[in-house]
Amino acid sequence: MPVEGIRKRLVTALLAMAVLVVVLFLLPPIFGVLALALLVAAGAWEWTGFFGEVTPAQRAAFLALIVAALAVSWFAVPLQPLLLLALGWWVLAFLWIFRFPTPIPRWLVFTAGLLVLVPGWMAVAHLHFYYGPEWLMVLLLVIGGADTGAFFTGKAFGRTRLAPGVSPGKTWEGAVGGLVLAATIAAFSATWLGLPRSFLVSLCLAVALISIVGDLTISMFKRNAGLKDSGRLFPGHGGVLDRVDSLSAGAPLFVFGLGWLGHIT
Repeated sequence: MPVEGIRKRLVTALLAMAVLVVVLFLLPPIFGVLALALLVAAGAWEWTGFFGEVTPAQRAAFLALIVAALAVSWFAVPLQPLLLLALGWWVLAFLWIFRFPTPIPRWLVFTAGLLVLVPGWMAVAHLHFYYGPEWLMVLLLVIGGADTGAFFTGKAFGRTRLAPGVSPGKTWEGAVGGLVLAATIAAFSATWLGLPRSFLVSLCLAVALISIVGDLTISMFKRNAGLKDSGRLFPGHGGVLDRVDSLSAGAPLFVFGLGWLGHIT
């Protein structure tokens, strides 16, 4: 990527982080939940691009379905079963990556949209609303660190492609660099959250690993649909789905792991 592209990417990331800090730390928690829901709604609109040819009415119908699913999940669906459902999906997605470029049927694109967007939103919204923005911020920093570490390490040292059929630019060397940075962030964050360092580092390494699956899965859907980016909302980064792909996969595991071991309820 040219220097100008990297600069644009960094400026966009810093501006997005500044807005995020204001929403999460300075406004009442419900505003953070609603802002995250708005982001997911934008992601749902982009997701319809994975279907191929769709009418505006079909786009609107899918968006309405996702918004309704968010509301029902928040008010009526237990969190833990939803997180388990999401983790089951990400295991299947991991296996599908090895089958690609097998065509992805339209029904699977539709189902995957629900399984990616709704549980991912529930995880981050629950974490922020019930436990505080610092918990969500650590998750964002870990996943962002994994992505950033992979990007720069891959550019500097990448030689061995990770999944050439899905995302030719990603390398094993980059993935290792991302894991190292994610673990480092987790180690420094443990005191802030009051958690054992060994536990948080282990959990965040698992989260970083599954976030790679999330990234590759969205890349797989884009490639299946003949798209380079899911959208253009974030200069240098693409669309909403290009930014929340890793988070959608990592958040359910992060919240499930904390709850399973009793660190949150």
